Amino acid sequence: MPTKKKPQVTAPEPPAAGGVRDRRGELLDTAAEVFAEQGYNATTVRKIADHAGMLAGSLYYHFDSKESMLEEILRTFLDELWDGYDTVLGARLGPRETLEALVTESFREIDRHRAAVAIYQKESRQLVAQERFAFLAESQRRFEKTWLSTLERGVADRAFRADLDIRLTYRFVRDTVWVAASWYRPGGQHSPEDIARQYLSMVLDGIAVRE
Repeated sequence: MPTKKKPQVTAPEPPAAGGVRDRRGELLDTAAEVFAEQGYNATTVRKIADHAGMLAGSLYYHFDSKESMLEEILRTFLDELWDGYDTVLGARLGPRETLEALVTESFREIDRHRAAVAIYQKESRQLVAQERFAFLAESQRRFEKTWLSTLERGVADRAFRADLDIRLTYRFVRDTVWVAASWYRPGGQHSPEDIARQYLSMVLDGIAVRE
């Protein structure tokens, strides 16, 4: 999270297509960090522009509102998440292997989109009431169905204990994984895969069938 405001610049960026796309990405990264740190309602276009080192008017060259910025941040995160999840589900792995792969993919997404995950956790309940952000509710339904069906399949196949409360287990695994966005920082000592292995070791020791 930037702690100092950069000097403001008044000239808009050159309109070359590649440069505009790159600048949009940089601005979305900055906006995501500000939204995650200060909260969506407390964040203004001017605050985002200040952190990006530009005037608010120049920011409107790329985005028409802070709502459009937030929508793009969340859609990008969820689209990538579901690309990864769909690849896992399409592999038709066993239930334990599917759970391991879903957890690993989740940590990879936290690594790629830590700020977006934090925003999603803090703001989705409020945002979902707005028609513009209705896609959040649909994603949540898909997410829950994916995890519950994996756990149910694991119990049916005797990969997981028969006495599991499936919904409680789902909530535990979900919250245990995604809360990592509050402390994880990309480029740290442990890779997303390393952290996933540690989490899976702790979780599966408690739910896997013991020989």
